[in-house]
Amino acid sequence: TVPQRLAMAAVLLVWLLALLRLLADPTPRLPLLVNWSGSLPYRLAWLDTRPQLLQRSHLVVYRFDGTAIVDYPGLRAQPFFKRVAGLPGDAVTVQGRTVAVNGVAVGTAKDRAWDRRPLEPIAPVTVPPGHFYAQGSSEDSFDSRYRSSGLVRADQVLGVARPIF
Repeated sequence: TVPQRLAMAAVLLVWLLALLRLLADPTPRLPLLVNWSGSLPYRLAWLDTRPQLLQRSHLVVYRFDGTAIVDYPGLRAQPFFKRVAGLPGDAVTVQGRTVAVNGVAVGTAKDRAWDRRPLEPIAPVTVPPGHFYAQGSSEDSFDSRYRSSGLVRADQVLGVARPIF
């Protein structure tokens, strides 16, 4: 019937647009963000794209550009939603697999990714100018504690997120 065909066409269009966004240009176009992952406890946020000086505990959305894109090309430029845990001049240290910023533990790096590939913790570093350490709130978050994610450049930031709920 015509209504069923229209409904199927609408569903197909939504899936095609989602695939296009995933593969061609994942940049959020609307300021209202939905967080599907467990990386932060917020599900809905407003993205403030005005330039601003990042501060510790800001929630940011940035384009992923870590070395993991070699093994996972679908991550290239994907929007990541994380908390700023380290700023330029902060010391990132690693003891075993526990990562700390300025002596405060911010997470433990897992041994393996979901597909069993090995994961290495970030190397000890002082956060350089123009970069920050990004942290999710979940132990499963893929964030700066991993070498293949690394520190985030300020020019990757799309905006500061303001949680709604």
